[in-house]
Amino acid sequence: MSLGDRIREKRKAKGWSGQQLGDVFGISRSSVSDWERGATRPDPDKLVRLADALNTSVEYLLDNSDGKPVVITQSPESVKHTITDRNVAGTDQPAGKLPVITWAQAGEWGEKLNAKDLGDSVEWVTSPYPGEFVLRVVGDSMYNPGGDLSFRDGDLISVSTQREVAHKKLVVVQRRGEAVPTFKQYLVENDGSVLLHALNPSWPNKYLPFDGDCRVVGVVTGQWREH
Repeated sequence: MSLGDRIREKRKAKGWSGQQLGDVFGISRSSVSDWERGATRPDPDKLVRLADALNTSVEYLLDNSDGKPVVITQSPESVKHTITDRNVAGTDQPAGKLPVITWAQAGEWGEKLNAKDLGDSVEWVTSPYPGEFVLRVVGDSMYNPGGDLSFRDGDLISVSTQREVAHKKLVVVQRRGEAVPTFKQYLVENDGSVLLHALNPSWPNKYLPFDGDCRVVGVVTGQWREH
């Protein structure tokens, strides 16, 4: 079994599309396809992150992929930025872990609430993605089984408040007058207006306006499911 075959095997075992894996690295679905076809190889630093994202080891991915043993050298910097570069300065956040918070808490994040306020009151999980906190998806508005992007009720998503929002990014948005934020795709129209898009093709209200009554809480950086 080649390196590409092992990447494909582990990706499918997680239920991810090629684009979902590509989003971990900020690359396209075709780049992931190139890895899986053997046209290109992830560089050593990406292999470390790839193994973390796919819940496996670098040794498994590389074992006999070229018919001979492979030795990979990891720099301290590459290891440090895989899953441990998550801490919020001045907090007691456990190394390499993010808090799983409620949607109501997400709406208060940065204004009334920060990681240092949580302590042992919430669950802390190891996340393969950068961010400040983790949310559990509620409902089916972002469920699109026929698309590259799809989020089921109960999926975990990591959220970064430091990432810049842009067209087609997945965002958590607090709308004025609503008790909890909403999770949608951020779409910039040709005239500069912004819509919040529900990925579910059957959702009754697929588009919501993004205006002065809306605040982006954070950008979604990754998705995974508990087993």
